[in-house]
Amino acid sequence: MNVRLRRLASLLAAACALCMAAVAPSVHAAGGIAQYGTPKYADGFAHFDYANPDAPKGGTLTLANFGASFDKFNPWTLRGVAAPYVSSLMFETLITNSADEPNSAYGLLADDIRLAPDGMSVTFHLNAAARFSNGDRVTADDVRYSYEMLLSKQANPAFRVALTDVKGIEVIDASTVRFTFKRHNGDLPYVVGELPVFSPKWGVKADGSHTAFDKLAFEPPIASGPYLIDRYEPGRDISYKRNPQYWAQNIPSRRGMYNFDRVVFKLYSDDVARLEAFKAGEFDAISENRARNWVRSYTGERFDSGAIIKREFSNHNGANIQGFYMNLRRPLFQDRRVREALNLAFDFEWADRMLFYKLYDRTESFFMNTDFQASGMPSAEELKLLEPLRNELDPSVFGPMIVQPVTTPPHSLRDNLRKARALLAQAGWTYRDGALRNAAGQPFRFEMLDTGAALLEQVSSVYARNLQKLGITMVFRKTDSALYQQRLDNFDFDVTTLVMPAVQVPGSEQIERWGSKAADTPGSDNLIGIKSHAIDVLADAVASAHTEADLLAASHALDRALISGWYIVPHWYSPRFLVAYRRELARPATVPLYYQVDGWVLSTWWWGSGAGAASAAH
Repeated sequence: MNVRLRRLASLLAAACALCMAAVAPSVHAAGGIAQYGTPKYADGFAHFDYANPDAPKGGTLTLANFGASFDKFNPWTLRGVAAPYVSSLMFETLITNSADEPNSAYGLLADDIRLAPDGMSVTFHLNAAARFSNGDRVTADDVRYSYEMLLSKQANPAFRVALTDVKGIEVIDASTVRFTFKRHNGDLPYVVGELPVFSPKWGVKADGSHTAFDKLAFEPPIASGPYLIDRYEPGRDISYKRNPQYWAQNIPSRRGMYNFDRVVFKLYSDDVARLEAFKAGEFDAISENRARNWVRSYTGERFDSGAIIKREFSNHNGANIQGFYMNLRRPLFQDRRVREALNLAFDFEWADRMLFYKLYDRTESFFMNTDFQASGMPSAEELKLLEPLRNELDPSVFGPMIVQPVTTPPHSLRDNLRKARALLAQAGWTYRDGALRNAAGQPFRFEMLDTGAALLEQVSSVYARNLQKLGITMVFRKTDSALYQQRLDNFDFDVTTLVMPAVQVPGSEQIERWGSKAADTPGSDNLIGIKSHAIDVLADAVASAHTEADLLAASHALDRALISGWYIVPHWYSPRFLVAYRRELARPATVPLYYQVDGWVLSTWWWGSGAGAASAAH
């Protein structure tokens, strides 16, 4: 599926290739922290179970990146398109998450994390061995510089939203930095701990002048990650080389990881060309997102001979929130009944049967595939949060959890369209003169903005036909990725196809995604433009939850409120990863629970003996 992954939804965790979520801490000082109980790995652990400390180093891993081009190496500014994986390969953070736990993090640049008993501050002690790519030691002043730069108007404004509740930063000494908070929010130590750290010397010219942060383009980052830029050609590829002086290769949270001497990303603007290139041997591994391709195109002599291995891995990640996102800034979509009608016109069962070979499941929740997905009737704990907001929420929030419309018998698309027509009539839209019109005679017409993936265009065309039966005209608008990015950042769209990356454990990112303040912030994740006091309250309850029970109740309540608003037409998700790779690639026997395939491959795999086998971690 050619759908754009919003970078800012996971912006603060981007430096960790396997990181899936920001989480809240318990109070203690250690090399690792957990939201509930204790971390899986005790202080002094040797390595993560999903990494092989004996993995050989060497060779070149070539992967594919979908995208026409890139125009910068700085992933932390709003404008432009950053080079693929520059954030996770070159920039490190104070802490990093474990990919086999949903709620723990461990030291990376920091070797000790001290949480204040009242939760109002967190202190990080830097590893004395931590070095930037130019050989300089990473100091507390560098952490402060990075934080202040990310808060400035030169950085993406999403940082300012995410860091609203951070009071300030204090350098205690050369190796110690403390963040203080305006209020208790268990997520904040993780938010600040996962900020990228970079050198003030990044952008310094030979004459001593400094390129402004938001003007940095192809100036190589000076950061502390495992790789350096080797060579690049915008529109074609980029090659990273492993830093031979990489400081962290033997610390527990990095041992056995980043084993390739070089990582190359080839750029493809067409999915068909990308697949054919893989089958021709132009790159080494691929995660397939199209069921039809997986079933019908991953065939041939190289598959039959075992030169290419084809595997399915269980997907334990929270499901990405993919769907048709409506822009509430447009008057056309401000009526809830209209949005529900647009949902009723979508026929997932047809798509699952005709296009997906029944490999996908329907998205029913904003926390799909996690314990934070709401179901059944609201619990007593949920009602404690919902009842004070009853006058602001739709009554459906207080009943059984809404399920998406279906067309399997005894239901049908015809019945769903009848319901949709009735809802539209209640909202003042009636069919006359060949179109659905409002009282002023204006036709119901909107634009579907996308970058033009063939599958989504096919799904959208069928959706458009269903809408046409209601008298609604949907125009599919295809644009290039750069213009698409610009229009999304400026909220200049009617409806768009989007994937909002999942989080394994909800936290303060929910405020950025659905909060009223974010709705007015260009480049924020609140693309829908939701401005609801009730949702603000529930998102804040998620961010400020103190216990697992509190977090479950708040997340379930928020899920009910979001689903009841019919803000998106939910699509589908895959309960498994579809992966093909060269036989010569090897991996640890232990598969992490929470990961994305490309990040898993480049961070823990290696070139093996030619058997494509999984090697046990020691």
